[in-house]
Amino acid sequence: MILEPLAPAEDGALPGELLTELTALYASNHVFHALSGDFPDPHDVRPEQVAAALADELAVPGAEVLVARSEGRAVGIGITLDRHPDPADPDPWIGLLMVNAGEQRRGYGKELARRIEERFREDGRTGVRLAVLAGNDAGLAFWKSLGYEIIDHRHDLEAGRPCAVLRKPLL
Repeated sequence: MILEPLAPAEDGALPGELLTELTALYASNHVFHALSGDFPDPHDVRPEQVAAALADELAVPGAEVLVARSEGRAVGIGITLDRHPDPADPDPWIGLLMVNAGEQRRGYGKELARRIEERFREDGRTGVRLAVLAGNDAGLAFWKSLGYEIIDHRHDLEAGRPCAVLRKPLL
């Protein structure tokens, strides 16, 4: 698997082929989007919606969007944040890790998470956090299977949705 940092053009636009791939990846995860409410119709995710969502992510200082490819295909995406807006939180965050629904259960998610953790470890970070939306039982089970532990329950900053906050040491 290859990780490619997302690099929009100077005008912020994504290349058409890449946007098509990422739209298909997002659209394949309609169950998650129904839970998150990130798109008006989780069964009809549009390229312009994905482009806007990614532009919003990239506008956050310290954010990085990584596209995971296998055999040339975009199979997943990881969005990271080098620090949380709360100054008391020293850890970087995984804001989103999503694998194309047709490619799930093949190890891509686990490998993408491992590679993100390794990037943070190489930067000298000692832990990583993430939030799992309430009701996302499969997501919670996935992260717990990778050694993440629940450290808190709170509402997310963006939409006020209830979440479990998980952390994994990177020693």
